[in-house]
Order: sequence, then C-alpha cells, then structure tokens
Amino acid sequence: MPVRTRAAERYARAVAAALAAVACLLLAANAGPTDSAHAPAHEIAPPAEELASSDG
Repeated sequence: MPVRTRAAERYARAVAAALAAVACLLLAANAGPTDSAHAPAHEIAPPAEELASSDG
C-alpha cells in the first residue's frame, strides 16, 4: 500500500508545477518571430533613390 504524503508536500509539488507551467508559457510566448520580420520595408533597406544616387 502506498505511503500517504503530507498536505504540505502536496502543496509544495503543486506550487512547483505551477511555477514550471508559468515559465514554459512565458518561454513559448517569447519564442515568436523577431520584430524585424514585421517591420516595413523602408526600415530594413534604404530607399531606392539613395541606391540610385550613390553611383557618383
């Protein structure tokens, strides 16, 4: 027959599991694409006018 655990041990395990779940959710929420993937094209590359005028 299994040994009964104390209530404090059960609560400690529940709190530890809750903290682990919150950490996993935070890591999963921050694992999305970077901001540069959604940036407008003019913020990533210079405008075409600047490229055309650079030939001297």
